[in-house]
Amino acid sequence: MDESRQISSGAGAVLRKLVPPPALCGFLLLLALMFTVSYAVGAAAGPVAPGMHGTGTSRGVGGSGGGGGPDDMGDMHGGGH
Repeated sequence: MDESRQISSGAGAVLRKLVPPPALCGFLLLLALMFTVSYAVGAAAGPVAPGMHGTGTSRGVGGSGGGGGPDDMGDMHGGGH
């Protein structure tokens, strides 16, 4: 009878070593949930900087569609042209 208890407790000890602690599982679940929520909020908010466009937008021909070319940054460098 003592031998059967030792075998079952040995198997339980090995199983406990293979399974991560519940706190780690909870932390990883919370981390995944926070990433999912923040990604959804960011996708709903859209671009926040002027001139940012998604990859699916097309620019008009001959017009200034608000693209961020090098000439658009002239005033930010502090020098006169």
